[in-house]
Amino acid sequence: MTDGAVNQPARVLVAADKFKGSLTAVQVAERVSAGLRRVVPDLAVETLPVADGGDGTVAAAVAAGFERREVRVTGPLGEPVTAAYALREGAAVVEMAEASGLQHLPEGVFAPLAATTYGSGELLRAALDAGARTIVFGVGGSATTDGGAGMLAALGARFLDAGGEPVGPGGGGLRDLATADLSGVDPRFKDVELVLASDVDNPLTGPKGAAAVYGPQKGATPEDVETLDAALAHYASVLGPEQAEQPGAGAAGGIGYGALVALGASFRPGIEVMLDVLGFASALERATLVITGEGSLDEQTLHGKAPAGVAAAARAADIEVVAVCGRLSLPPQALGRAGIRRAYALTELEPDPAKCMAEAGPLLERAAEAIARDFLR
Repeated sequence: MTDGAVNQPARVLVAADKFKGSLTAVQVAERVSAGLRRVVPDLAVETLPVADGGDGTVAAAVAAGFERREVRVTGPLGEPVTAAYALREGAAVVEMAEASGLQHLPEGVFAPLAATTYGSGELLRAALDAGARTIVFGVGGSATTDGGAGMLAALGARFLDAGGEPVGPGGGGLRDLATADLSGVDPRFKDVELVLASDVDNPLTGPKGAAAVYGPQKGATPEDVETLDAALAHYASVLGPEQAEQPGAGAAGGIGYGALVALGASFRPGIEVMLDVLGFASALERATLVITGEGSLDEQTLHGKAPAGVAAAARAADIEVVAVCGRLSLPPQALGRAGIRRAYALTELEPDPAKCMAEAGPLLERAAEAIARDFLR
């Protein structure tokens, strides 16, 4: 028996996130399972694709048995897009990126000042219309920095300039905000549990705020960042500055703030929420080894990303964890502190990054074969 072997009969739980740009979380689980069974043909493998609130959250819920629902909503540039949410027995999983995410922007096109979260509000309303009493609102991967103003406008809020006219879309329009009327916000939110699920806990404004930290990846220039941060600060002064400092207020371009200040949302780390929703605890009870992972295991992984959440829960249950990833930039000591015994990176098999991404599926099967040889024989 090799070092790190688990007691037989082994039962493996594959609970990994997507490899962004290469494989969905469902595909990761399929490839890992195939590689493991090539070495141990009769191995019991359970798959539970996971997500941390960002893009891929709805897909993870659907893989866990939720029903996928599609609706036409307003995209970040104002054009109609098709967005999905997940529903099961009165519980909905809504992913803001489905409506307002970067994937809805044409390649190379950004609108940092004008992109709107209006469609995210329409998506939340669709979940309410479908009878949701609990909504997990996954926020991440946004193309927007409007503080959730677009979302709230879709739900009945009014944001007016000094002349009594609606302000323009996006964070840039908030510079002209004179009055905000939240009295028309859909009253059903008073009776719904809305959980804001995010892997970031940034405040709304300032050097760690939505515009400063995440604006550049949405096409914002340094001047745009300054404009957006000032606009968000002004917006918060009108709606209520207290919630602007709360953890998660700066998530997804400040949509977290909008949900906290006007929809009665509560914030929880995204991976914690999703592990609850997906039934991870019961799956963990059946496992003797857990395999987690994501595209890049790096310093960010340790701060609320899916593999860290999976590893923490498994360690608490005294179950060994190994990880798969595209690339690895964490030393063994950091992995150990996170509860991960060992990580298998695809770049160890194929050092060319472009080739590694293009051939991620077969490479991941080879990594899983190595895990099976090291831990299951």
